[in-house]
Amino acid sequence: MAKYTPEQAADVLAVKQVIYEWGDELDVHDGLGILDAGVLAKNIRYFVGGEWREGPEAVASFYKERTAKLKAGPGVPVMRHIITSLRVKFDGADLAKVGYLLVFFAATGEQPFTDYCDPLAVADVKMECVREADGEWRISLFDSGQIFKRG
Repeated sequence: MAKYTPEQAADVLAVKQVIYEWGDELDVHDGLGILDAGVLAKNIRYFVGGEWREGPEAVASFYKERTAKLKAGPGVPVMRHIITSLRVKFDGADLAKVGYLLVFFAATGEQPFTDYCDPLAVADVKMECVREADGEWRISLFDSGQIFKRG
């Protein structure tokens, strides 16, 4: 088990918070406010939709394009990203490597949903967070691999 200094313990909380804010942005705003949320580092590398995206604007473009496609089709689903088993390891004072389990639910329609719904996916997630010049922790890497996927 990792032992943390009091400063590192505070950094663990800050890193967890930025990841929870990221999940909340996706759940509440479908990622459309990802730039304003302040959770992405300037040098973000982000694997989503089957490809790597470089920079906050590329990540924001993905969510805008995805939402437009969904609105034109079946509709934008209600999503919930459940983040659990989060672990933080430091690789220097300003870089945190993070792993966690993501349980993802999504359904199209009106909430509350009354029918049983299995998770759409369960994934192992790898993130890195950096402390930027303003002292704030932000996500600099997002990658995931699905373990279970709804058929």
